[in-house]
Amino acid sequence: MQLPVVYQKAKEQVCKIWTTLQPLLTVHVGLASSTTALIILEQCGKNKGYQERDARGFHPEGACCVPGGPEKIESTINMKTLWKNVSVEGIDIILSRDAGRYICDYTYYTSLYYGNGRAAFIHVPPLSELVTAEFLGKALQTIILAMLEKCGEQRE
Repeated sequence: MQLPVVYQKAKEQVCKIWTTLQPLLTVHVGLASSTTALIILEQCGKNKGYQERDARGFHPEGACCVPGGPEKIESTINMKTLWKNVSVEGIDIILSRDAGRYICDYTYYTSLYYGNGRAAFIHVPPLSELVTAEFLGKALQTIILAMLEKCGEQRE
C-alpha cells in the first residue's frame, strides 16, 4: 500500500496494518532521492526531531512520533547481518542507523513501535536507466526473502 507524505495519515495507515493484518513482519520502502544506485537498509527508527513540514504543511505535535515512546527502536531484523549476507548484482547495499527525520523515519518508528520491532525499512533510489522497476523489484524480493528467512529463524 502506498502511504501519503502526510505524518498523521501515514501513522493511521501503519496502525491499521498492525491492528487489522497483524503481520509477522512489515517492510516499508521509501525513496532516497539523493542516491542513484544504492539500496539502504535502515536498522532503527527515531522518535523525536520531526520539524520538517509534510505535504499538507504540518509536522507532528512536539516533533515526535509517539509521546513517551523510547528515543529509538531497533528492528528485530539484524540489518548488519543481512547486509553482510545478501547481495544484489548491479547495485550497492549499505547499512544505516538514521532514516532521516521525515515521513520515512516517522513511518518506520511508528511501525517498529506498534509491531514490537517486527518492521524493516529499505530506502531505494529513483528509477532510472540503470535502476529499472523490474531490476528494483527483483532486488527487493531478494532482500525481503532474506528478511523473512531471518524472521523464521527467530520464531524457532
